[in-house]
Amino acid sequence: MNKKNNKQIFNPYLPSYEYIPDGEPHIFGDRLYIYGSHDRFGGSDYCENDYVCWSAPVDDLSDWHFEGEIYNRKQHPYREERMLLFAPDVVKGADGRFYLYYSMAHSSRMSVAVCNTPAGHYEYYGDVKTSDGRIYGIDKGDMLQFDPGVFADDDGNVYLYSGFCPNKTEDEHGRIMAGAHVCRLSDDMITMKDLPHVIFPRDFKCPEEAGFFEASSMRKFGRKYYFIYSARANGLHYCISDYPDRDFVYGGRLHASSDVGLRGYTPSDTAYPNGNTHGSIIQLNESFYIFDHRFTNACSYCRQGVAEKIEMDENGFFKAAEATSCGLNGGPLDGEGTYPSYIVCFLKNIKLEKDASKEERLSKNAYVTQDGGDRESGEDAYIANMQDGCMAGFKYFNMKKGHNKIAISVRGNAVGTIKITTDSDYSGKNIEDYPIAGQALLSIESHDWKETVVDIDIETGINPVYFIFEGRGKFDIKNFTII
Repeated sequence: MNKKNNKQIFNPYLPSYEYIPDGEPHIFGDRLYIYGSHDRFGGSDYCENDYVCWSAPVDDLSDWHFEGEIYNRKQHPYREERMLLFAPDVVKGADGRFYLYYSMAHSSRMSVAVCNTPAGHYEYYGDVKTSDGRIYGIDKGDMLQFDPGVFADDDGNVYLYSGFCPNKTEDEHGRIMAGAHVCRLSDDMITMKDLPHVIFPRDFKCPEEAGFFEASSMRKFGRKYYFIYSARANGLHYCISDYPDRDFVYGGRLHASSDVGLRGYTPSDTAYPNGNTHGSIIQLNESFYIFDHRFTNACSYCRQGVAEKIEMDENGFFKAAEATSCGLNGGPLDGEGTYPSYIVCFLKNIKLEKDASKEERLSKNAYVTQDGGDRESGEDAYIANMQDGCMAGFKYFNMKKGHNKIAISVRGNAVGTIKITTDSDYSGKNIEDYPIAGQALLSIESHDWKETVVDIDIETGINPVYFIFEGRGKFDIKNFTII
């Protein structure tokens, strides 16, 4: 368990006011650093804030520290069509400095910033270029540069991965979108030793839904290389090879905050609101952890970092990790005490038809949000828009003997029944299929938080806890207390 004290670690692992998607975890010295994009709460586009960094001691992942802003979009020397800092990655160079690779929206050039420390203020360094000094990625025939992943191998070679693979094969400027590609960098960390070549083409042999889309990330465990990527809205997947730049074979699915690929869930029928995905794996001692993001605020532009322990088998293959509320906790949460509702990991309206329109799903699904605007302090996130058929799930708790009530803090205007179940969820399960461990009348008409207490009969041991509402009106959930 990666914590020095008894403090529990929730998912998302950063404070609820922080929106860091596309997280790339890296260990420098004795700390784990998270580099990612930076969404703005209430924003209207991806990545509207500047880069910030968080870190934690490798032996205590409950102790996250805000490092502050590390790079500002105003430092980028070009005026792009959309001044948005997309998903970055960082590597330590042979000179001991740290290099941050990033791309601005629509730029297709791979830019680099440099700093003497992992989380100091980075300064613009230049753009990745060919050996003859030409900036790569802006001319017709170049491979489109998007979502950098940078990797320093044990032999000193540094590899830069990139790529974007939508349905079309070229963009409007004639840049090639053939799949994931890689090049080696020179010692200056900015000059290509060789031009990029494709390692994951669009016709790569893998399950149909698992083709490369974006979000390149490379890791090495033992003697094997793991290329991690996003397969559209189908979660994070990986390929494996004995080499960093060729001969990859499909490995499997790693994670989706919507649990796509597990228990029958698909991109059109998910356990949690679904969308793009981006992340990677880190190894701490003998354990592995997958970092990803989830969606909040009923939109695509308020993404939060989540993480889970992930298991590797004896043959070097990973088993897909389930989305949970405990994430990095090292085990289930205590079956007593008060928990914030924003750690929900299952959230859907189970009365909606699978072919419901996007508008209907947005209006009838509950979602995580917060009061106030975008900020760097002040946690008040909660579940909003609970209504008839909505189900909110939290996994997992080590339930203890003698705890037979759950007090739920709610506000809104609703009348009906709130039910609690500990039965496992799966795709296609109807509301009547869930055995009920407790229920209570909910009748509320208040802008203030009020408690509703439900008597429960839950077996001791490790259990999920789900709230189901049937009735009229809408309400919010702030927290709940297992008594």
